[in-house]
Formats: sequence, structure tokens, C-alpha cells
Amino acid sequence: MKCSFVAFISLTTSWVRVVGNTTMAATLISLQIMQLSIPFSPKSKPHKHLTIKCKKPNISTSQTTKSHDDGIPTDYVKTLARFKSRHNFIRVLEVSRKSDHPFAGSRLLLLDTPGNIHSISFLLKLLTGTYFDVFATLPPILPPGPLGILGFGAGSAAKLILELYPQGVVHGWELDPAVISVGREFFGLEKLERQYPDRLFVYVGNALTAKVDSGFAGLLVDLFSKGCLIPELQDPDTWVKMKKKLREGGRIMVNVGGSCVEAEDSRRDGKVVMEETLKAMETVFPGQVCVLNLGRKDDSSIALTGKLPDSELWKKSLPKSLRFYVDMWKPFRV
Repeated sequence: MKCSFVAFISLTTSWVRVVGNTTMAATLISLQIMQLSIPFSPKSKPHKHLTIKCKKPNISTSQTTKSHDDGIPTDYVKTLARFKSRHNFIRVLEVSRKSDHPFAGSRLLLLDTPGNIHSISFLLKLLTGTYFDVFATLPPILPPGPLGILGFGAGSAAKLILELYPQGVVHGWELDPAVISVGREFFGLEKLERQYPDRLFVYVGNALTAKVDSGFAGLLVDLFSKGCLIPELQDPDTWVKMKKKLREGGRIMVNVGGSCVEAEDSRRDGKVVMEETLKAMETVFPGQVCVLNLGRKDDSSIALTGKLPDSELWKKSLPKSLRFYVDMWKPFRV
């Protein structure tokens, strides 16, 4: 069965919606394109369900949920935290395991006014069905050495790396200390830190200044602010500096967003920003930038630097459930 989801989640005072569909080799949910908005009108009847549709949603008003397409009752979505920090509008949602949906049993970290989701954690499973799983395919194609995560969030990528690769060492940077606190309280980050004291190191500060002795074997870059990729990523000089942080043979994997990313500033079109970011990367890594599309073309994408490795060797080094991602990479064409 080939089916996947590129999902958008919106929470208002009375309803939540999830929309999106595409076809792929396995179930995928692209979290960075999820949005929070408040379109509820006092004169309209509140919607009762999460619904999965295309880019322009149709909200289900039926009282019975039969499938993913019919939606999830909002009774199954609980707000665990909601507050403003110096850098973000932070919300933590929990989706009940009773819901018939790929999010069932998960906790979601939403940041920024649009409500982009920056972390996800499931109670009873490790893999997320999201771009974090793509991030988890990077270690086998890196030289020995530490992995840096720029834009740590609540630790979703770090958890995957640490539990899938027993020798992996992760250094993560997050600008907002409140996000780290939320990660420790609601996403199991505190447990990870206790479990892997010699393999996980978390820093609060500007990720662009990240460094370790002898350089990184690889970097995972997931840097968004105000619902958009940070503008520094559209500057080739930023990628020159990142390249210098790498050991010989090191690589960078980047969440470059896409057309479905909603920024607080409507002038920051997600597709345009993605294209500008990829062009900046290509300037510094000529002919060595590849792209993996998680949804329809330009919806949501991950970029990778360096020549693509032997696909069969890469697959053999991965858990079976992640191997299909290897065949999804395509060379970036300006």
C-alpha cells in the first residue's frame, strides 16, 4: 500500500483541522508546514473534527468519524501547555491514542503565531513518519565524529539518532531556553539527557555559532523563526561558514520547508524562500546538492550536501523501515 500524508494542523478555540494528501512509498507527515490559525466566526457552527484533505481544506461537520478523511473529533486533542516566551508562542498538544489517525498517541510542539510544529514524540513508537525520520538516515553516510543539530527543538531528531545508532554523539543548539524546558517536561528530553550523558549535549544559544573541537561529522539544520526559514540561510556566506564547521567528508542535511510553510510575514513565501535557500547552498556546494520531496513537488523538502553515496550500501546500513528514503533523493537543478 502506497499512501502518505502531508499534514496541516490548525487549532482554534473550538476546532482543529488536518489537511493534505499525496502518494509515496510510506506514510509521511511533514510537520514544518503545519499551521495554527483562528478562522472561527461567532456566527458559524463550530467544527468538531480534524480533517485530512488537499492544500485548501474542506472542514468536516459530521458527528461520526469513520476514517482519516472524515477527521478526528477534537475531544481527542488536549492542550498541555500554552504560553509566550521571549522568542516564541509555545503550545504543546497531545493527541489521544484512541483517535484513528497517524498522530494518535503523539505530543506536538507548536511554535510561532502560525503554529508551525517543531517537534513530535510518540508514547509507544520511535519513528515518527515525518521529516525527522529522514534526518535519521544521515549518520551512516558520515565520517566518524559528532553530529550537530542546529534548531534542536524538543529533541525529536536527537532521540532518533541516539536510539538508532549506539555510537552516535549529538550536540544540539536551541535559541529559546523555554523550548528546551518544554522538551524536558513534555517530550522526554530530561530522560534522554540522563540516559546518554556522554552522548547528548544541549546548548542554549545561536545555532549559527555552533562549533566543536575537530569539527562536525555532519549537521542537521532545522532553523525556522516566525514561521519561516531564517534569512541567513538564503545567504551563501552562511553555507561557507557551515562548510568550514565540517570534518573532511562531512555533510549537511537541511529542512528547507516549501510552499506549504506559513510565515507570520505574508511576503515570505515558503516556496520562494526554499528556492533561494537551495540556490545559496548550490553556490557553495556546486553540483552536490540533492533534494527529497516529502509531498507534492515544492510542498515540503529536505536538502543534502555531498555526492549521493552508493544507494545499496546506504540502505544496508539503515533500519528496514527507513530504507525507502534512499531512493527519493534527486539532484537539485537551478
